[in-house]
Amino acid sequence: MPFTPLVCVVDFHHARGPEIEHWFGVPEGADPVAENAWHLIPYMALPDGAHQSQEEFSYFSLVHKAATGGQDVEPTTVFGISCCHSVAASALTWKSEDVTRSAVQKAVVAITDKPERFSKLREKLSVVTRAWFAQCDFRDTEILQRFQENFSKEPAGSREEDEEQQYFGLSLREMVHQYKWQMLVLFKCLLLQPKMLFFGSHCEEVCQVQFSLLSLVPNLVKNLRDCGDPRLDNYAQTLRKPEGVRTSDRASLLTYVGVPLQLFGKGSVFGPYTPLQQLDTLTDAGTKSYVVGSTNQLLITQKDRYCDLLLDLDDDIISVLSPTLRTAVALTSADRRWIDFLAQQVTDTWDQADPARPSTHGFAGSEEFIRLQFEEYLLALLSSEKYHQYLASHKSGDQKALLADVDGDPALEFGNHFLESWRQTENYKLWNRTTDSHLFDIVEPRHPCAGGITIEDVQRRLAAQVAELHLDERFNQTREVVGKRLADGRTQVSSAFNKVWADVEAMREAQRKRTEEARAAAPPAVPSDDDEKAAGKLQKPDVQQAQANVTAASQRAGAYLSSWGTWASEKRKTGWRSASGNTGGEEIKAAEERPKVTTVSELGKDKKNLNNA
Repeated sequence: MPFTPLVCVVDFHHARGPEIEHWFGVPEGADPVAENAWHLIPYMALPDGAHQSQEEFSYFSLVHKAATGGQDVEPTTVFGISCCHSVAASALTWKSEDVTRSAVQKAVVAITDKPERFSKLREKLSVVTRAWFAQCDFRDTEILQRFQENFSKEPAGSREEDEEQQYFGLSLREMVHQYKWQMLVLFKCLLLQPKMLFFGSHCEEVCQVQFSLLSLVPNLVKNLRDCGDPRLDNYAQTLRKPEGVRTSDRASLLTYVGVPLQLFGKGSVFGPYTPLQQLDTLTDAGTKSYVVGSTNQLLITQKDRYCDLLLDLDDDIISVLSPTLRTAVALTSADRRWIDFLAQQVTDTWDQADPARPSTHGFAGSEEFIRLQFEEYLLALLSSEKYHQYLASHKSGDQKALLADVDGDPALEFGNHFLESWRQTENYKLWNRTTDSHLFDIVEPRHPCAGGITIEDVQRRLAAQVAELHLDERFNQTREVVGKRLADGRTQVSSAFNKVWADVEAMREAQRKRTEEARAAAPPAVPSDDDEKAAGKLQKPDVQQAQANVTAASQRAGAYLSSWGTWASEKRKTGWRSASGNTGGEEIKAAEERPKVTTVSELGKDKKNLNNA
């Protein structure tokens, strides 16, 4: 009998704590809490720390086992999604006597058996909750009643619609961009079925990361009927080996190769949000593995007790606490090449303004691209494992029985320790029992990145390692710090120089004042006779000597001019005979007979002496 979707309201009472206030879609007189042991719904619907956000969502799993019409219902897992809101008590137009605090907090919860429709249901639930709170009168629940009626009458969608809806709104690109090669570590851990704990301050982020990880296994989100309790195992009891396959039909091909793997069967639990009141289920001896989320710090302080792997979303740290698990999930060279290629595709198309879509708006690096890459990796793993078993059964060395285009054992590319651990899990045993032994005839048994390391692999690895260093961010910070230090240094040097110069000027001024004060304080000096004579010599020039020098210089100048005049008159009387045959000796003799005169240089010396005088 199909499950009828339900809606309820959870209120936080100041004295009694969280409690269910209303049910919608429940037959009159029925009590779903008592019939299904849903007494933890109030704690799941109002997660720890929900009051810190204006709007918060919580996702959780429940076991539905109520009897209807006198017939027992096969226990199965249903999922709840709650939308938490709070409003100031002063804003309410009507409030009950129980409202004694400044704010009222409530959550509207929708319960369905189709978690693949959570993304679409979340948007509707958010709109309805906001509209109900906007009325400011919680007595009027008509909008919630209509929401439940439309919710229950919603027709079943086609397979294509369910495929689109189950992945809508999940942040898979952001996970790959953030964790890069560690995404493959998480994926391989999921297949080994350890105890995985997801922690964070925001409940919705914790829940969505878990659903994103589960969506990497094709069709797993639509096959979680046994995940609510470790005792449920209906899927494994009814699963049969497929009789045929249509390779042109993707769904038929996935069913033939055993996908989805039953990761949540007997002994396993999946609780997107798990309150502390549910810790007894996690610590029960029958619970061997789980994937759960929490917003309570208590689980972090005791992480070694509660988990083998911890993903801290607040610090973006993945910690593999179990040494055995750490060895098993160590990536091989082929694994690292494969995940580095995938991470590089996301990094190259990253758009900070719209992380959910590639910047190129193309297929490479998109959400669907990532899931298809993981699907290819998983199918290659399954096919290689079957071929490994085939090789083990043909150790006689019959080369004709081996595949010609496959060298050696392709399963080794996935890691020996990983394969040994995987073979011990319940999902491997179920898969190996319900699948054909010749899967490698349909899917090629080869690691997607098998082969030797190429130069592209080295370049991609170096680029990824450099990107992980965040050098641009660090250099920007360094440049800012250095620039600030230089500016501070220039200011300090200028201040110091100005201070030194001011100190020097002050010292010079003080010294000048001291000198003036010393001169003013010193007695006047009495001049001696020798000093007076020396001063007289310096101050009073010898006027008589200067006049004698002037007279002598005038006499020499007059004699010079008169001698030249006498000689020139005699030459005119006798005539100029230089051209009539006088010898050079006569000219020299005449020159010797000329009167001695004073030269211009000597006159200059006399003038200089006069000035000095």
